[in-house]
Amino acid sequence: MKMALKEARKALKKNEVPIGAVIVRDNKVIAKAHNLREKNNLATSHAEILAIQKANKKIKSWRLDSCTLYVTIEPCPMCAGAIIQSRIKHVVYGARDLKAGAHASVLNLFELPFNHKVGVEFGVMEEESADIIKQFFKKLRNK
Repeated sequence: MKMALKEARKALKKNEVPIGAVIVRDNKVIAKAHNLREKNNLATSHAEILAIQKANKKIKSWRLDSCTLYVTIEPCPMCAGAIIQSRIKHVVYGARDLKAGAHASVLNLFELPFNHKVGVEFGVMEEESADIIKQFFKKLRNK
């Protein structure tokens, strides 16, 4: 999660919503990313999606069934769908997203009867994960 927070800080420096993601397989980091929606002008350039794409390339497979995704904020519906579709085994996230979270805040896509079940753990480094987002949006409101 510390690496995911480091990725989130990279996004913050680029004036992107500061969310970072890291994918681990066999105790080795195989991908890391942060939000790049503004830079790429793509709605799909969320940290989780970018990390999944990098992991797919790294292991030369769309299936990430032996992987754990660490992300600073609760995945949105788009990212939760990508997590399910890529067969990620486990997701660990820091803070909830009360406006768009797809695990516990708005809805729970991971509990629907899809063909793949994802294990989820949340609240890991929650305060740090929430603080970086709060800092970003406070700065944005002050502009």
